[in-house]
Amino acid sequence: MLDKKKSIIGVACGGYSSEKDISLKSGFTVYNELSRSGWKVFLLIINDDEWYIKTSDVEKIKFSKNDFSFNYNKKNYKFNVIFNAVHGQPGEDGELAILLDSKNIPHTSCNFSAANLTYSKKDCLIEAKKFNIATAKSIYIDSEDKLIESEIINEIGLPCFVKANKAGSSFGVYRVSDKKMLRPSIKNAFKEDSQVVIESELKGREVSVGVYKDIDGIKCLPVTEIISENEFFDYEAKYLGKAIEITPAQIPNEWIDSVIKTSIYLYKKFNLKGICRSEYIFVDDIPHLLEINSVPGLTEQSIVPKQCKAAGISLNLFFEKLLIEAINKN
Repeated sequence: MLDKKKSIIGVACGGYSSEKDISLKSGFTVYNELSRSGWKVFLLIINDDEWYIKTSDVEKIKFSKNDFSFNYNKKNYKFNVIFNAVHGQPGEDGELAILLDSKNIPHTSCNFSAANLTYSKKDCLIEAKKFNIATAKSIYIDSEDKLIESEIINEIGLPCFVKANKAGSSFGVYRVSDKKMLRPSIKNAFKEDSQVVIESELKGREVSVGVYKDIDGIKCLPVTEIISENEFFDYEAKYLGKAIEITPAQIPNEWIDSVIKTSIYLYKKFNLKGICRSEYIFVDDIPHLLEINSVPGLTEQSIVPKQCKAAGISLNLFFEKLLIEAINKN
């Protein structure tokens, strides 16, 4: 069991992807909430060129990846548990999990296999289809593949979505309504990843479901309905106020039951851990899976904190639940 007075908590944030700035904001949210609750907590900033401990706006402390230790105020510290708030690489693709698991350091997120599976939109959707989960019609292309626009459109239709396979926060996602938009959209998506997913457009109501596990079992937070002012739930809609998010979602009760059942089922089947968020669009009363986020945003603008508020769970208590479960699963 974690002891507030003795435990050293690390909040990992930053990373190597386009989501770095969002991750830093998520990390600060977690850091502030846990600090306010009396935990001994430090920010672990992850950059391409270095990892370091941040204790103030100006102080940067050297950090050893060998034993996850650092010196602060003439004292050596080692983390008892890591709260993973790294969106994208290396936190959401499983790289950080491999490192932490090799050192027997508990963490709040999935193991490598589960993280790597869900980080790939392609692999996630292929696996979900094996369990008879509804999805959009999709095809997958690599950067070296020859592009024949007419074949893609004949297969998927228009409008369609072009998505970088491994990217989040709607980076590398484009809605294509005209054939001439397809090639430049694919080219831009390849800037985020070497694989691209092309999906048929689903017309329906979009929802987001937060699922987590604590000492009492697997639970769902209140479902959120997303109504974007833009053509889809893009970066502006997510972080710049260009969407209406309704929590709890004002949708039929049978829809709520269905999407919660599906989300918990996938959480179990994919061996997910910590807080994960699944996205769906309802078509003909059936939730169609878009993607699963194994390290969802935790900023003030993010969905999960709003779902916690609707559930009557304070963020500091929610983050504590995830820390305690991380210790238990270890």
